[in-house]
Amino acid sequence: MYGDLPPPVMLIGHSMGGAIAVHTAAANLVPSLLGLCMIDVVEGTAMDALNSMQNFLRGRPKTFKSLENAIEWSVKSGQIRNLESARVSMVGQVKQCEGITSPESSKSIVEGIIEEEEEDEEGSESVNKRKKEDDMETKKDHPYTWRIELAKTEKYWDGWFRGLSNLFLSCPIPKLLLLAGVDRLDKDLTIGQMQGKFQMQVLPQCGHAVHEDAPDKVAEAVATFLIRHRFAEPIGGFQCVFPGC
Repeated sequence: MYGDLPPPVMLIGHSMGGAIAVHTAAANLVPSLLGLCMIDVVEGTAMDALNSMQNFLRGRPKTFKSLENAIEWSVKSGQIRNLESARVSMVGQVKQCEGITSPESSKSIVEGIIEEEEEDEEGSESVNKRKKEDDMETKKDHPYTWRIELAKTEKYWDGWFRGLSNLFLSCPIPKLLLLAGVDRLDKDLTIGQMQGKFQMQVLPQCGHAVHEDAPDKVAEAVATFLIRHRFAEPIGGFQCVFPGC
């Protein structure tokens, strides 16, 4: 895209996006890469969380009555703690899917089909008619569903995060790790942080979606990182934020 003069690039990724950023940096796929930032993703914590991921996915709503309903759920459930951010991000996480049928409707339809097939062919016609009516009712009540079915990607989960900490530490560029809590650090990153192999900053009172819960603080941390390594010059009286744990 940029020919022989690619612009300087800093990769920033959150959760799985952080894993992608690390793998991209480690593979040297961006020649002009100057920095790397992971947001709230640690190999040890991520691997432990995978065991309960399916339960988490089963526990969240399959469909939503409206975009407003999806946004409300994301805030009330604690997935996002910033209403303004939720209004932006949730719109991209769901899609309008008028053909969706709730599990309860599907179950009743199947049971109805079995009962009717035991009677006669005329009965099957009434079942099909009732199925269409049920589907139409579901479309009206729950027209939105998740854009990505995460449960179907389970076989890839292990590969996303295994070996991530050492891969992050091995990247020969300045690195920044932003966390919602210091307790998220695993052994490899704890040792690496003590050895000064990367800059770490903890942003308290945030959930997993750190960049959404506290976007201003994340922006300040990244800006300070860029200025500290002379990748950028401060303007407008910007005051660097001292990294803290």
